[in-house]
Amino acid sequence: MARITVFGGSGFIGRHLVRRLAASGWEIRVAVRDLEMALPLKTAGNVGQIVPWGCDITRPGHVEAAVAGADAVVNLVGILYETGRNSFENVHATGAKTIAAAARAANVRHFVQISALGAGAQAESRYARSKAAGEEAVKAAFPDAVILRPSVLFGPEDGFFNLFAGLSRFLPFLPVFGCPLLPKPGRDSDGFKLDFYGDGGTRMQPVYVGDVADAVMAALTSAEASGQTFELGGPTVYSYKQLMELVLRYTNRKRLLVPVPFFLAELKAVFLQMLPRPLLTRDQVVLLKTDNVVSDGAKGLRDLGIKATTAESVLPTYLSRFRVKSRADRLNA
Repeated sequence: MARITVFGGSGFIGRHLVRRLAASGWEIRVAVRDLEMALPLKTAGNVGQIVPWGCDITRPGHVEAAVAGADAVVNLVGILYETGRNSFENVHATGAKTIAAAARAANVRHFVQISALGAGAQAESRYARSKAAGEEAVKAAFPDAVILRPSVLFGPEDGFFNLFAGLSRFLPFLPVFGCPLLPKPGRDSDGFKLDFYGDGGTRMQPVYVGDVADAVMAALTSAEASGQTFELGGPTVYSYKQLMELVLRYTNRKRLLVPVPFFLAELKAVFLQMLPRPLLTRDQVVLLKTDNVVSDGAKGLRDLGIKATTAESVLPTYLSRFRVKSRADRLNA
């Protein structure tokens, strides 16, 4: 039985990936800092097939022990905001470098690094720069590594659609980030109007978490994927306004969509990033200034043999818990 170490395996992608690995017969070490978060995954496989493994990626000795005897390594570790020692640099760059170096020293055959769409050494966002630094560190230590860059993830327990669906329960509005500073005059069939939304704000290409897990599985078994970088996006590009409209459609709510120019978003982020679990940080606002879509000509899900799943086919399955029941819903209950 082949052995694989999945760093960050108790996270959103990890939970889907571990189930697929178990079904394929892998022996899995789920390397995490908090063992309790990984314990529920043991039921996804046979007795002893899935082993939660305590590991701090900032300690090389921990990492070396976690990869010892492994045939493959997947690094899923990532953070959306910084807290204490968990800086973007420590987690995304130094952590990735430590894992890749240990994997190479342990003669691991396959390495998959989860990065992020928009990663770039010249990016304005520190998050995006640290992801790019992690990619470079991995490729330097492990040239055959496969780099996967997913867009915003959707699926049960995601941190995007669930967040805004939850907010819609008690807020009278939802934000549309990236709208013009001032409304533009225009006309429609009803005559003069003011356009508050412009192009609808930042564009995104959400990708289903199950497709990303399938992409990792393909990267582990495809010789053609070796050393390649893949940008993972869903089949549709949406404006931020369209994403908020999806939330309202599948929660059956009517809320005002408030245009939020970037300068106002940055002002809000100054205060929101002080929360224990920030709803918005200044660095995230910087990220939003760039469209999060797959680059022209980039290799993607199709090159890994995966047909991208539509958001419309999955969102109703888990946003239903936020849904306000209509009269028709009550009659059919």
